[in-house]
Amino acid sequence: MRLISGFLASLSAVALGGCLYGFAGGGLPPNIKTVAVLPFDNQTPEPTLTQEIAVAVREAVEGRLGLRQASERQADAVVRGTITRYEPDLPVAYTGDEGDGGQVRVTRRLVQINVSVEILDRDGGRPLWQRSGLLLEGDYDPGQEAEGRRKALDKLVTNIVEGAQSQW
Repeated sequence: MRLISGFLASLSAVALGGCLYGFAGGGLPPNIKTVAVLPFDNQTPEPTLTQEIAVAVREAVEGRLGLRQASERQADAVVRGTITRYEPDLPVAYTGDEGDGGQVRVTRRLVQINVSVEILDRDGGRPLWQRSGLLLEGDYDPGQEAEGRRKALDKLVTNIVEGAQSQW
């Protein structure tokens, strides 16, 4: 009976030890609980991008990073960025044949957005994560530019969330 008890105790210790295993070094510092998402500086002729990016980033840092929104003065971290380029209508797929008199029809288009973005620790002002010249793309059917823009914004928030979580 003693042998079985000793074996079970050893097995339990090994199993519980596995529960305590984890990775260190990734993620935001433990003092970062709140964030302010500042409006991105928009250097493009598309004025609605500023608001769309702000909403997408706010939702991501709150829902996916678990941070609470705060004013810039009260936040532990600040997300800020610059939109440097917006190309909404790049043709990427075509069809056509000689029966149409050589007419070529665009069947797929692409939105491209270039941004630079950073997450700053307000305590000391050091960058927690940053990317310059980030190119985001979203393809769409002709006439559905909003779909392409949504895809590009999804890629932006994924980059921000993954960057904040990894900090590599």
